[in-house]
Amino acid sequence: TSVDKLDCIHESTETPDVYIVERLFSSSLVVVVSQSVPRRMNVYHFKKGTEICNYSYSNNILAVRLNRQRLVVCLEESIYIHNIKDMKLLKTLLNTPSNPSGLCALSINHSNSFLAYPGSDTIGEIIVYDANNLSTVTMIPAHDSPLAAITFSASGTKLASASERGTVIRVFSIPEGLRLFEFRRGMKRYVNISSLSFSPDAQFLCASSNTETVHIFKLEQHTPSWSAYVGKMFTAASSYLPAQVSGMMSQDRAFATVRLQMTGQKNVCALAIIQKLPRLLVASSDGQLFIYNIDPQDGGECTLVQKHRLFGSDKDLEETEKSELPEPPQACQSYAATVAIPTSGPVTATLTGYSEDGGAKKGEVIPEHEFAAGPVCLDDETEFPPVSIR
Repeated sequence: TSVDKLDCIHESTETPDVYIVERLFSSSLVVVVSQSVPRRMNVYHFKKGTEICNYSYSNNILAVRLNRQRLVVCLEESIYIHNIKDMKLLKTLLNTPSNPSGLCALSINHSNSFLAYPGSDTIGEIIVYDANNLSTVTMIPAHDSPLAAITFSASGTKLASASERGTVIRVFSIPEGLRLFEFRRGMKRYVNISSLSFSPDAQFLCASSNTETVHIFKLEQHTPSWSAYVGKMFTAASSYLPAQVSGMMSQDRAFATVRLQMTGQKNVCALAIIQKLPRLLVASSDGQLFIYNIDPQDGGECTLVQKHRLFGSDKDLEETEKSELPEPPQACQSYAATVAIPTSGPVTATLTGYSEDGGAKKGEVIPEHEFAAGPVCLDDETEFPPVSIR
């Protein structure tokens, strides 16, 4: 909510080696997967310090995605779709193409609750699945090489993708699967695109990779003009030109760029409105968050306005830069401290945590949610308010 500071909401050291953590929007619901038990997913209410439930799967969990209707768990060759309000397993997609990176995307719009995942491990096919109605919507032949990144817009009506080559980024309409835009990141070298993200209004798309440059593309339809006429002439001539040259003619360059202070590190990017201004956020694997200003009219090079340290506090970062030992942050309660909060009553009821559809292992026990009237209830509107897209 602020550029100048980050507020620590919760901190836990009880679960070691966490490699997946997903939060349901701004609610207290958090899904955690640890390297010590990589086949088990734990769902916590972090403000109350309670575990809501846990599920175990037949192989390591590679990704978890969630919106207000569905919780999706991705393994290398299968996908499990749960109803988030009672954690019932609704559907298991078995024998999906090998997906060792756990690549998948779930629309945050629960009305258009689309799930996207690779349809092939040799070419860039995308399967779009309706997670509400539990049916396949379409298959999109997006790229010639395997997929590296996919993401939905906030409304769930656009899907962006990049392949392992990392040279071209394409945007498709959903559910039709029609190509809307095609952007070229560059032809000089192949890169590993690690992150794609739309702005809240889907007017911009950012892409980060293992290079020092983050690209921001503007999604705008050009009106007919002299340049369009020239474009038609180029199109007519493209059949006589090498494929690489003709392809370059139909693709737009980046609207804005950022030169990062590091290179070679994995990072994720996001576009957000903070304090009424458009910002680019880049989080790096060494625990830093960079915030940049974007000029929505003219684009160009973005300006770094602030950087924060995610592991600890900004005070720690300043002290580290001075080669001093940082003090441990004191602002947040530990998980053990939150567990000590008095509850409204003892937990006694349990239910078996499996479905006949074959998701969690039989015999797993899910504790009753102690603050709910019945077993596992996640639809408290006061706890999980609707998401508003500005």
